[in-house]
Amino acid sequence: MKIIMIGEAAEHEDDLRRGLARPHEIVALPTDAAGSAADDGRIATDDVVVSLRWSRPAGERPSFRLLHVPGAGLDGLDLAALRPETAVANVYEHEIPIAEFVLARLLEWEIRAAAMQASFGPATWSDAYRHRVPHGELHGKTLAIVGYGRIGRAIAARATAFGVRVRPIDAAERLSEVVAQCDYVVLACPLTPATRGLVDAALLGRMQAHAVLVNVSRAEIVDEAALYTALCDNVIGGAILDVWYRYPTSAEDGRAPAAHPFWELPNAWCTPHSSAWTHQLSRRRYAVVADNVNRLVAGRPLRNLVRP
Repeated sequence: MKIIMIGEAAEHEDDLRRGLARPHEIVALPTDAAGSAADDGRIATDDVVVSLRWSRPAGERPSFRLLHVPGAGLDGLDLAALRPETAVANVYEHEIPIAEFVLARLLEWEIRAAAMQASFGPATWSDAYRHRVPHGELHGKTLAIVGYGRIGRAIAARATAFGVRVRPIDAAERLSEVVAQCDYVVLACPLTPATRGLVDAALLGRMQAHAVLVNVSRAEIVDEAALYTALCDNVIGGAILDVWYRYPTSAEDGRAPAAHPFWELPNAWCTPHSSAWTHQLSRRRYAVVADNVNRLVAGRPLRNLVRP
């Protein structure tokens, strides 16, 4: 049995090897192999494929035992491009850093510590001290969390410790009512046909003028044009965006992350899908992948099995 690591996954071979009970041949394939059949001759029936994405041209479906996604989201997979005998599993472990990221961003939105630091210097501090600008507090604010799974619960636990009132939402029909009462709205739900475009112009119009939308889930949950217009027109106070509408498919792909230049807006704080990307994350994730490889070899039930 070989382990085929595609694209970004191949960068974590050492993390995977640490958890394997016995040596396996590991083959690194380029990012393009997730959507092209060009390298399918290197994938055998008994193999495990580790990749965030998977699709195939019509009629091309290589046979292998397990597709292991080294993340939680399954929206990058075309399940119809997999043979029935191929199992699918995923992995989490990202709720801790994402929750810390969200709280750090919310605290900075209120406190503006970076601006305070920028205004401080030996020649300017006296004037800055005499004309101190009041900043906000996170304590007492109301936070809606759309999607109350692992990430949502981790955010709620940390926000509650800061004195934030948390309003978890799983039912879409309650969303319009709840967001009108909140200072912050965090999107932590998966991208599904039901959640695609869930946050549209009408919903953004229901939010308070100072409210901030935080998206650490999938960009497509929010209507791109509606959000850009709402930010430009100050319909809402701002947006904290870590997920995007377009991603590079190869090292040479220089596409912009969105059709609208959110990064040019002062009330949009943009980061490159890095909220979970800590030193510890890959070790935790690939320990789970390795454990599942060990289980597969031993004939034991797999963890996080999403398709038998």
